[in-house]
Amino acid sequence: MATDTTPASPAPAPAFDEARLTELGALFRGALVAPGDPGYDDLRRLENAAIDRHPALIVRCTGTADVMDGVRLARDEGAPLAVRAGGHHVGGHGSVDDGIVLDLRDMNAVRVDPTTSMVHVQGGATWGQVDREAQAFGLAVPGGIVSTTGVGGLTLGGGVGWLVRRWGLSCDSLVSARVVLASGELVTASEDENPDLFWAIRGGGGNFGVAVDLTFEAQRLGPEIAMAFSFHPLEAAADVLPRWRDLARDADDEVTSRAMLWSMADREDVPPPVRGRDVLIIGALYAGDPATGRPVVDAYRGLGETLLDMSDLLTDYRFAQSAFDGDDTPVHSYWKSLYLDDLTDEALAFIIDRAMDRPDPGVLVHVPAMGGACARVQADATAFGDRSAPFMLSFDGMTEDPAKLDEVRDWVRASAEAARLLEGAGGTYLNFVGDDAADRRVVDQQFGGNLARLREVKKAYDPGNLFRVNNNIPPA
Repeated sequence: MATDTTPASPAPAPAFDEARLTELGALFRGALVAPGDPGYDDLRRLENAAIDRHPALIVRCTGTADVMDGVRLARDEGAPLAVRAGGHHVGGHGSVDDGIVLDLRDMNAVRVDPTTSMVHVQGGATWGQVDREAQAFGLAVPGGIVSTTGVGGLTLGGGVGWLVRRWGLSCDSLVSARVVLASGELVTASEDENPDLFWAIRGGGGNFGVAVDLTFEAQRLGPEIAMAFSFHPLEAAADVLPRWRDLARDADDEVTSRAMLWSMADREDVPPPVRGRDVLIIGALYAGDPATGRPVVDAYRGLGETLLDMSDLLTDYRFAQSAFDGDDTPVHSYWKSLYLDDLTDEALAFIIDRAMDRPDPGVLVHVPAMGGACARVQADATAFGDRSAPFMLSFDGMTEDPAKLDEVRDWVRASAEAARLLEGAGGTYLNFVGDDAADRRVVDQQFGGNLARLREVKKAYDPGNLFRVNNNIPPA
């Protein structure tokens, strides 16, 4: 492995004048986009409109060679480096001020081998692109909650989605990855090659390199599925949530469910029964034979007064995966999350109280059920850490009004701090952290007993901490 000489401390912003860009343009196959160039503002724009960054250079990578040379360029310039895969992270880790962004979104090929059920994915693909290819063969890889999420970022950070109780986190289905290191070298990470790196990238985030290719083991599922998806008045939450909680506690692994306390937009494309309404949404997906699953998920449909039941419309896996995809409206976001050992009556009362006091209709209180196959993976088996909690609680602060962002951010912070006083509360899901650099204490707590090993792996593969625009793990 090549020696990395990345400086540990920030360096002055690199200057890419016209002559330098012309010189670099002969090296890269993908376009180099600098401030003032056509398309620069569109390319630098992030999913989270609350984060407005101005990189010195955006490299539109078209292949592994562009990534390798882009990493070397950042290292040689002493420039901050950000890697943008799907570009979906709420903390804005896909960009950096006055540094270099490696934009992988043009590297989005997906290849499925139906004979082995292996799915080969380039690092810039989204889960919707994976589902499009895999579902042609009746296969699914455990992904996220919406189809627009990037595969690379979600997987390296863990990956919680609709199949988490049946087949675990996204990183649990990862078989191997090709990773560009801080040295610019390309290596394979798997159980047989660089196993320490393979362990670290399953939950350790983008701390160790750029995943240019990921290979997953897919599972037989779809296109037809059994799913429950119902909307209740938010004021009925005190009756509906305990009933959902009891079902989720006793659910078989095949069922992954979640509760979402939210407000529906007052727009013509929203069904009239829920248009402009404060709602409690209950969703449950059965990962197995749909004929067997329908009576199982039907139990999630009649938990109380119902405004709208879309269960009979969400019978296609790809449709279910994209049901919560947003539109192009800029949304200013700030999120925080934690895990709960149980949804006690006290916890449910707290959740309902917070949902009734949201500062903006766009703010979502999200309660995914965890457990199942995910919880049976030991904390030290992957870098992700302790995953034993049966529930997550996430405060997803979102507003279309930038003037309300401070109020939303303060509410999320206060709600998360108060939630940590609940019995059995702890940890955090780092993919659901809205800070550009998460609180050191929170990061250390999540990795727990894995942190010392992670720091040693970081020292081996990125001793200069080139990959630091993330939930950073400093080298030992």
